[in-house]
Amino acid sequence: MKVLLVANVLPPRDLSGAGEQVLQLAWGLRQAGCEVEVLGRDRCGPNVSKSAFPWRARGAVLRMVREWRPDVVQVHESDGGLVIRDLARLDGATRPLLVALQQVSYVRERRAVRPLVDHDQGARVVARPVRSELLFRAVRTPLHIALGRLTARRSDLRLAPSRATAREIEHDYGVDGVRVVPNVTGAALDAGTIGPGQAADRDEPAGGERYVLAVGRLRIRKGMEILLQALAQARGRGHRLRLVVAGDGERREALDTQCERLGLGASVHWAGRCSRSEAARLRRGAAALVVPSTYEGMPLVILEAMSDGVPVIASAVSGIPEVVIDGETGWLVPPERSAALAGALIEAVSDPGAARVRGEAGRQRLDQRFRPQHGARHWFEAVSSVGFPVPTLWENPPG
Repeated sequence: MKVLLVANVLPPRDLSGAGEQVLQLAWGLRQAGCEVEVLGRDRCGPNVSKSAFPWRARGAVLRMVREWRPDVVQVHESDGGLVIRDLARLDGATRPLLVALQQVSYVRERRAVRPLVDHDQGARVVARPVRSELLFRAVRTPLHIALGRLTARRSDLRLAPSRATAREIEHDYGVDGVRVVPNVTGAALDAGTIGPGQAADRDEPAGGERYVLAVGRLRIRKGMEILLQALAQARGRGHRLRLVVAGDGERREALDTQCERLGLGASVHWAGRCSRSEAARLRRGAAALVVPSTYEGMPLVILEAMSDGVPVIASAVSGIPEVVIDGETGWLVPPERSAALAGALIEAVSDPGAARVRGEAGRQRLDQRFRPQHGARHWFEAVSSVGFPVPTLWENPPG
């Protein structure tokens, strides 16, 4: 079976969890015997920008379809809407199966650009979107929503990384039958990546204080202001705890101001944009990974932490509860509740032994459900569900 995967963002050019998932899926499908090609911006011409990709990819994909004759073309995110529309017009002899994998609903992404409210502090507004975020909401998300609906409605098969996201795509884009192919991690894509089934060596935290780690772009739906409130509460209760933030973004200045106002000072270390190896080093030394988001799909950073045996503290939103089991592999807390988050932070650093037990349980859960071979199995199940022939090995996939 020949499979063409089309994606706007791909490592190492882009630090993107969505792009990483394309490569993880490609690895899993190749291991199952498929021929897989990945088409990104670099194959659409010189200096193609992210914003130009939805248009520039059309010609490159059509050439690949005519010359390579893939059985399946899968686009990732709403950027593939025009590609799907063009390929849907081909006649039966040359038309491949058209698949769309969408990590988020841009209807929900747009709604997430709103003031952050701390419900544990009398529903007080702790942050408001900055100008660039308001522009994203007003200008870019309507285009993404239109392309997302086009992508979903014109494809033969629709995929999402979690049941929660599948329901969102069905409701927001007016489609049905969205299948789940979970995000995965573990493929040895570079020398710094942990292979399937291997536990990483944990680095010891430096400086005599335990630290928790947050990873990602600094935008309002990531809930960083709530995390800073929780950190201040934990330290105010006498717990020596630091926060390391790997990532940058439009909210950095506002977050610096909040740190000063809360008196956090040296308790927060801003590591900025990090390479995969740098992020892995920070992750392995952390007492826990913290994901205080108000909206997500299925974050890759959670899977990577589980792969390293690092427990996860996360908001119980979107697809996260399908990965993190509260009290077993980590802590789930209600979004926008700083006191609840502070309690989880304190638990994680106060009893390192219990935290390690949760981290190990997370690694075992990952090995059982979220490795590349599991993603490939779910993908073959989804493709076969629309009557498309799959390799013999996958006609009756294991449960």
